[in-house]
Amino acid sequence: MIPQLPLALRWPRRQRFEHFHPGTNAVALAAVQTLAHGPGAPWVYLQGPAGSGKSHLLMAACQAASEAGRMVQYLPLAKLGDKVAALRGVAGSALLALDDLGAIAGEREAEHALFDLYNQAKAEGAALLFAAEAVPTQLGLGLPDLRSRLGACTQFPLKPLDDGERREVLKSQASTRGIELDDTVLDWLFARYARDLGALLDLLDQLDRASLAAQRRITVPFLRGFLREAGQEPV
Repeated sequence: MIPQLPLALRWPRRQRFEHFHPGTNAVALAAVQTLAHGPGAPWVYLQGPAGSGKSHLLMAACQAASEAGRMVQYLPLAKLGDKVAALRGVAGSALLALDDLGAIAGEREAEHALFDLYNQAKAEGAALLFAAEAVPTQLGLGLPDLRSRLGACTQFPLKPLDDGERREVLKSQASTRGIELDDTVLDWLFARYARDLGALLDLLDQLDRASLAAQRRITVPFLRGFLREAGQEPV
């Protein structure tokens, strides 16, 4: 069985629906929220590249469903050693969120375990939420029936926020902290520090603390020095 962890450890504080910035992914967000908030909603399959928000939505769904009193499990398959045991040990949850499905592609026992889990969840009235970088037919799965089952889910392609959208999110989040990020700082950051939105928001948290401690504004020299001291030398 997958060990149950305290909510504070299982769900990162920023991985909530209210912290998801949808951009062009608003329809996918609404579908995942519907699935998280009540039984009977169509199962959802999210597909998109790294940084598009797949894991964020899966963990947000688990957090929302858990707060509503439903039993949930989140399985980051790429990070699990014994995927077969994990997939066969989650019975009884009302919502199962399975991340990085491509991690089991070509692993016969794991694919059969997921196929059995899918059928079991259907029989028990549980909900499944999937995420992968490719659509089911392009995952490299060897089990045709599993491809068919996954293909029957409601599928949504996710797109990462573009640079303009990420800049606006950073400005907004900085403003709530009383920080002014001018365009010169953002130009320098985006030209040299290519990261997804989650990493950029983590960096903003660190810069907020560092600037308060140093009693300095966040300027390009301050940002450059902070990244150098933190071992995150920009390219």
